[in-house]
Amino acid sequence: MKNLPVRMARWSAARPWRGIVGWFVFVVLCLGIGISVGTNAATTEDFRIGEAGRGEAIAAEGGLQQRSVEHVLITAKPSTGKLDIAAADLAAADVAARMAKLPEVLSVTDPVRGAGNTAVRVTVTMKGPELEGKEHVDPLLEQTAAVQKANPGLSVEETGSPSISKGVDKLRGDDLARTEMIALPVTLITLLLVFSSVAMALVPLLLALSSIAAAVGLTMVASHVFPDNGISTNVILLIGLAVGVDYTLFYLKREREERARAGGRLSPQAVVELAAATSGRAVVVSGLAVAVSSATLYLADDVIFSSIATGAILVTLVAVVSSLTVLPALLAKLGMRAERRAERRAARGLAPKKQKTHKTGPGRLTAAVLRPVSKHPIATLTVTVVGLLALAAPVLGLKLTDMGRETHSRSIVAMQVYDRLNAAYPELKSMHQVVVRAEADRSPEVTAALRELAADVKDDPRLSGTSQLTTSPDKRISMLQLQVPHYVSSDKAQSSLKDIRDTYLPETVGQVKGAETAVTGDVARYTDYPTHQEQKLPLIIGALLLVTFAMTVWAFRSLVLGLVGIVLNLLSAAASLGILVMVFQHTWAEGLVDFTSTGSIGSRVPLFLFVILFGLSMDYQVFVISRIREAALRGVPTRKAVIDGIGSSAGVVTSAAAVMVTVFASFAALHLIEMKQIGFSLAVAVLLDAFVIRMLVLPSLMLLLGEANWWPSRGVRHAHRTTEQAPRPLESVG
Repeated sequence: MKNLPVRMARWSAARPWRGIVGWFVFVVLCLGIGISVGTNAATTEDFRIGEAGRGEAIAAEGGLQQRSVEHVLITAKPSTGKLDIAAADLAAADVAARMAKLPEVLSVTDPVRGAGNTAVRVTVTMKGPELEGKEHVDPLLEQTAAVQKANPGLSVEETGSPSISKGVDKLRGDDLARTEMIALPVTLITLLLVFSSVAMALVPLLLALSSIAAAVGLTMVASHVFPDNGISTNVILLIGLAVGVDYTLFYLKREREERARAGGRLSPQAVVELAAATSGRAVVVSGLAVAVSSATLYLADDVIFSSIATGAILVTLVAVVSSLTVLPALLAKLGMRAERRAERRAARGLAPKKQKTHKTGPGRLTAAVLRPVSKHPIATLTVTVVGLLALAAPVLGLKLTDMGRETHSRSIVAMQVYDRLNAAYPELKSMHQVVVRAEADRSPEVTAALRELAADVKDDPRLSGTSQLTTSPDKRISMLQLQVPHYVSSDKAQSSLKDIRDTYLPETVGQVKGAETAVTGDVARYTDYPTHQEQKLPLIIGALLLVTFAMTVWAFRSLVLGLVGIVLNLLSAAASLGILVMVFQHTWAEGLVDFTSTGSIGSRVPLFLFVILFGLSMDYQVFVISRIREAALRGVPTRKAVIDGIGSSAGVVTSAAAVMVTVFASFAALHLIEMKQIGFSLAVAVLLDAFVIRMLVLPSLMLLLGEANWWPSRGVRHAHRTTEQAPRPLESVG
């Protein structure tokens, strides 16, 4: 009763108003400081990965970096016949003149006619870094709209990286608003069913939302160390609502049990202290496990995962702090309020209000599930493990790719124009950029070698045959751009990149002494990112296994349970990933889940799934095994402790899982394919973890291990010996 969670709970429960006001002051301060310092957004340099990233850095050194480009497409209106090419040329000239006057524009190309005079295109290059294009594209879109208005007989449309990114951001924002509208009411309904009290149902939700708000502010501050790539808020909402409600549920569950056990003999403050003595430690261990697991994402050496890790760590730690500070204050306040109501009823001569009995044992369904587990643990373990391994089998066919621009939802107008642009000008689909750095006096030699490379690939059917050679003012950096009339994910684009890197480049520019070369561009970016993730995946999974093992051993003083935790987490993660592959790498579920299959899984998804699932699994692991260990330390035989511990914790675990699944499943409804895959996989993972791993596999395994569960800790064995040696009461006769 002297550990930190108890001391914090004791202070808050004794001074509830200070605890409540202090918490909300903390939330306001976090938001205020975050808003005042602002968000440090990730720059183009932060996203550079592999050879493609090295090539971008070399190109930028010579002022040849890739910039934001918009294309204005002029075609005939649907069902109006052929394009009036003269009118289209005039409209294109108007577009070019308008765009050239804008301060956001660096250059405008001459109009380019498409094959068969079916379209006219004007290409506009914007000033500033590539990533900032979406922030300054509105004036360009306004001029395009003005030309469209002046030419009602033509179709004048605009697309490009900036306008597409702007549309993606808007779609993501709309999707998040919709997920909130789904997740919050369902979460509240679930909590109402659990507690049968509006006040008790609102507490977890309010604490989760306030934790999310505080974490958003803290993430703004942290972005000045770990730049924000724009999705940290999504992660904070996703993780914050899940763990925030989880930790509060764990605490409330124990507080209600202690209150029912006390039967009115203890004050609300004392009841809160008793709950903190057990659930408080479980919350701390769970929160630290999620935070440390999330921290392994920093090993990915990727700004996206660094941003995800920062958001997940901060919102988890804030949720832990809220559970240890303001939650005890709220519970004490609610308890004192109930006492005053009882006193007023007694003063008026009314009978005490009948209290609802709080059931601590397993429910009917849980008891039915645990019955075969208790009787046939070997059979139960064998069947469930074989089933999970069967679900995991599709992982052997896992194909990871970066989700390129062409995978974005066609509900974005700019993506519809993107398709029409690529149909009229297929050479714009993607490109290779061969970048060379050498001493200025070797510029003629480098230029000649690049021209030779261009001549070698001119007739390659995988390329468009068009090329552009540019050199930096100081003659040190040269770049050859080759257009690829295929999407970056196509086999032709991929094989052409491999041949340029492995054959064409070494045979030409590779012969120039002292020249440093790299191939970047759309196809290289698409290829190098998944390769980078695949290289980092073993390191991060290894770190995850070590963290899971260390946290479990630290929490329960058992090497055996540490190994059990690793095996169970791997099993649930592999099965979840297998189901993800079955659903998203094929087409049979497209209508069911509302997506268009790319035949692959987003390269970020498995890493995100493993890290977050390992962390969240520790929530259930710690809570369930804590209940089992408590009973075992009281001298209860391990077999009975396992069944009782699983049974008494099943209600809160399934309730918490229902909330998590709701939150994650709402993300599966997003239009962005990678976010959809993440939401779906996490929802499936939590379902498997809560209802299969914790209800079937874990108890079966622990029943078979028996006393070995606690090795090498002597605490449980000592408790059992003490119980066995204690004198038994005399049996009554008669």
